[in-house]
Amino acid sequence: MNKVKSMEAAIDHIKDGMTIMIGGFMSNGAPKTLIEAIIGKGVKDLTVISNDCGHENEGIGRLLAEGRIKAMYASHVGLNPEVGRKMASGDLKVTLMPQGTLAERIRSAGSGLGGFLTPSGVGTIVAEGKQIINLNGKDYLLELPLKGDVALVKASIVDESGNCYYRGSTRNFNTLIAMAGDYVIVEADEIVTVGSIQPENVATPGILVDAIVKAGALS
Repeated sequence: MNKVKSMEAAIDHIKDGMTIMIGGFMSNGAPKTLIEAIIGKGVKDLTVISNDCGHENEGIGRLLAEGRIKAMYASHVGLNPEVGRKMASGDLKVTLMPQGTLAERIRSAGSGLGGFLTPSGVGTIVAEGKQIINLNGKDYLLELPLKGDVALVKASIVDESGNCYYRGSTRNFNTLIAMAGDYVIVEADEIVTVGSIQPENVATPGILVDAIVKAGALS
C-alpha cells in the first residue's frame, strides 16, 4: 500500500485543539516541514507531547513562536526562552517530568499498557495528584500512558509502505511517538520503493504509519 501523500492531504486530519506528539531531541530529528505546514494551515490551541520545546523559533519552537500551543508535556524546556515567557504570561501550561518517565509513558500507550510503576519523583512535586503504591516496602508512583491524536515523525529513509530508517541520533523519540499516535505522519528525507530498506534496519514498521510526506515539500 502506497502511503505517500501530498502535504495538504496528510495534514487534513489535524484540527484545532488536538493533542499532537512530535519527535526530535533539541530539534534534531524534528519534522520541521510538517511543523511549517501546520503553521500554514492555521491550526491552534494544540497540546504537544515532546521531549523538549526545541530552540527559539526552530523545530517545535516555531509552533510556540506562532502561538499555536496551549499546553506542553516535556522533560526539558530550558533551551527555549519563549517557554518561560509564555508560562509567565499565562499563555502556556507546561507539565514537566523526568525524561525516562516521559519515554515510558509514551511507550506504555503504544504497547497497550495501563501504566507503570517508578520511584522517580516520589517525595517531590512530580508526585502531586498521583497514586503511590508501596511494593515490598518501597514507594512507587503509578504513571499513566500518554498518547496523541496525531504523531509527527521524522525519518531519514522511508519506503512507500511506511517502513522507516533513522540515521544516527535522529532516531531519538521518533520511534516511541510513532507507536502512540492514533494517526501517524512521517516526514521523509528520502522515499524509496518497498524492499529497498533491509529488514534489520527498519526501526518503525509501516503498519504504524498512516501517511508519508517528503521533507521540504509544503504542497
